[in-house]
Amino acid sequence: MDFDFPLRKIIHVDMDAFYASVEQHDNPDLRGKPVAVGGGSKRGVVSAASYEARKFGIRSAMSGYIAKRNCPDLIFVKPRFERYKEISQQVRSVFFEYTDLVEPLSLDEAYLDVTQNKKGNPSATLIASEIRNKILEKTGLTASAGISINKFIAKVASDYNKPNGQKTVNPEEVIQFLEDLDIRKFYGVGKVTAEKMYKLGIFTGMDLKQRSLEFLDKNFGKSGKYYYHVVRGIHNSEVKPHRIPKSVGAERTFSENLSSEIFMLERLENIAAELERRLQKSKIAGKTVTLKIKYSDFTLQTRSKTLPYYVANKALILETAKELLYQSTLENSVRLLGISLANLNTEKKKKKELPVKESLSVQLKFDF
Repeated sequence: MDFDFPLRKIIHVDMDAFYASVEQHDNPDLRGKPVAVGGGSKRGVVSAASYEARKFGIRSAMSGYIAKRNCPDLIFVKPRFERYKEISQQVRSVFFEYTDLVEPLSLDEAYLDVTQNKKGNPSATLIASEIRNKILEKTGLTASAGISINKFIAKVASDYNKPNGQKTVNPEEVIQFLEDLDIRKFYGVGKVTAEKMYKLGIFTGMDLKQRSLEFLDKNFGKSGKYYYHVVRGIHNSEVKPHRIPKSVGAERTFSENLSSEIFMLERLENIAAELERRLQKSKIAGKTVTLKIKYSDFTLQTRSKTLPYYVANKALILETAKELLYQSTLENSVRLLGISLANLNTEKKKKKELPVKESLSVQLKFDF
């Protein structure tokens, strides 16, 4: 298959069950046992689960109470974020041995552009293998990797041979790979979107590819264009070493559900103070304030307001959050509140999008 845009060699490295694996590595007694990082109380939430725990359906963001019910032998461990950051820095130091084009997504995953690399190695597949081996030697932890021509495909591929594996989607394999791909595995397609696609008869990449841009725009809004392009192997997002955050936020889960706005105002004040601290630390401000409300039945609601000016101080943020809280009647008692700020003053004007051509052509003349 030929492509009509520059081909890059992108690696997506994803640590395997990172938080839980760190705990098992540091405490041999936990190895081979179902482990969850987080809280096991009725109000607790699972932050991460070991592969032994995942066999019981335990996953991140699950209620600790439900997780314990599903797996009575589940061992809960309190998170140690300083330790996770320490290991993450060791992992990133390995990345920088090969390229400076490293885009961290979180403590446990990153994109690397190795089209031009410090080792002069033409094979992204071999580089990924070397990186995974060095991570294991340095930290005692395993990582998985996906290798392909863009970030989207590399991200999807990194999930294929987990744990402790890798998958390369060569340029000539891209189109077939995407056409055969289960729609649920498309990065950016969540549970709700997948169900909507099923109702529209879209189950695989091939089904998605057969839908017109107009159809996808009509049914999926702004995301329609994204789906239309990625299923054709088109994803021009570069690896950005210095990612600019699109939003900054803070939230709190309460030990008891709150049913009165009066009690919520006190909590919102604390959340606004934490958000102000984070904004000041990052030296940024924003215009769009969003209030996040998670009810006791775990349904989620967000309310937003865009101001005509940038804000970064607690008083203005709290004033807007209060307004959003009283915007409409609460549907139930509340277990979590959050405030975030978007439309930040760090955002640059979007570059004009390059025209995308349907017929793809560039000779595949380099190793992958």
